[in-house]
Amino acid sequence: MKEYSEEYLDKIRDIIRANDEKAAREELAELHPADIAELYQDLELEEAEYLYKLLDEETAADVLMELDEDDRMKLLSHMPAEEIAKQIDHLDTDDAVDLIQQLDEDDRDEILSHIDDVEQAGDIIDLLKYDEDTAGGLMGTEMIVVNENWSMPECIKQMRLQAEDMDEIYNVYVIDDDGKLKGVLPLKELITHPSVSKIKHVMEDDPVSVKADTPIDEVALDFEKYDLVAMPVVDSIGRLLGRITVDDVMDQVRESSERDYQLASGISSDVDAEDSVFAQCKARIPWLLIGIGSGILASLILSGFEVQLQAVTALALFIPIIGGTGGNIGVQASAIVVQSLANGTLDVKNFARQLGKEVRVGLLNATVIASVVFLYNLFFIPHDFGVTISVSISLFCVAMFATILGTAVPLTLEKLKINPALATGPFIQISNDIVGLLIYVGVSTWILKMLGSAG
Repeated sequence: MKEYSEEYLDKIRDIIRANDEKAAREELAELHPADIAELYQDLELEEAEYLYKLLDEETAADVLMELDEDDRMKLLSHMPAEEIAKQIDHLDTDDAVDLIQQLDEDDRDEILSHIDDVEQAGDIIDLLKYDEDTAGGLMGTEMIVVNENWSMPECIKQMRLQAEDMDEIYNVYVIDDDGKLKGVLPLKELITHPSVSKIKHVMEDDPVSVKADTPIDEVALDFEKYDLVAMPVVDSIGRLLGRITVDDVMDQVRESSERDYQLASGISSDVDAEDSVFAQCKARIPWLLIGIGSGILASLILSGFEVQLQAVTALALFIPIIGGTGGNIGVQASAIVVQSLANGTLDVKNFARQLGKEVRVGLLNATVIASVVFLYNLFFIPHDFGVTISVSISLFCVAMFATILGTAVPLTLEKLKINPALATGPFIQISNDIVGLLIYVGVSTWILKMLGSAG
């Protein structure tokens, strides 16, 4: 990330105040669109708008897509539909769809009506029909497509025509007369086989492709698995619809990771440090209130245990250990499962096998933890034996419960098509706190009564 010194920012502000358009254009000409977008974050909205209007349409479109969503919406809200349509003319269809999806439906229709390229407008309308979290919602339609029955000279001629409006060329896709994807034509073949009779004789058959309704996370795994820079998207019968590039996938993976991290931290919606106090409070408060509720419930549980606590006050000393250990073990177990689901090393179909493995891990961890606490109490804390046994057995049971819960919950959420990252945060912590206390109360009461150590 480029950092601008206060001296440089003051220089830019002086240029804006002096309305020196020439100097402003000279400064902007030296910056990459991504750097201009970061510069805008350090300026007031009016200052950013002033500079934005000085950019040529192509650069302005690139800068618009480099801005974060909030800054982009601020700029768009002050731009007429005709101006936004001009920016879209310079965007690939996938970027255009990303931009339009952020607007109200009425604004979308007005902007689309002002796009000069009718074909591009039609492609955007078609792409808007796809769920944004699927391959169809991520793909673009800019690609070079040739027919398998074309000769090499004809293929080269068509490629030149199609490439005129494209910034980057990743692959040449080969289709049949019905539009179905048949293969990929390596550019090397154009050089080494310039006189071949038909494209289908030199193309690479059965390219890796993805269907339009495939979830984004599965698309990302395919990109990683096959080391791809671009991948074709097809419909249910194999007709070529578009292509996805690796930069689009990485952007989506980053956004997904940020959402998962916030969800695991107990933040209910996507916010960042630049958002308003109200927006951040609204995103944080739900789980905080749930935490308060669980704390009240825990106090009610302990109030029912008041007689035993008064008779054996040492039991109260170990309540933080019970709750903390259960929460840590649960979060560890769920984090491993969520990570494995995300990188494709674990399939929800293997529910029973993964649960069995975690139970074995839990047994080992629980035995070690309970043994350490047992020995500590036995030799260093002058409590009666009932407390020592109660704490150790309770800790063992809590550790086993936390392991099972931390494994089963994310797998169940994944099976129900709910983001499993929910299981790595406050949900697991709160569940283990409540159930851990119930286990501690129940086990301690039973053992102390059995040994005759309580009132």
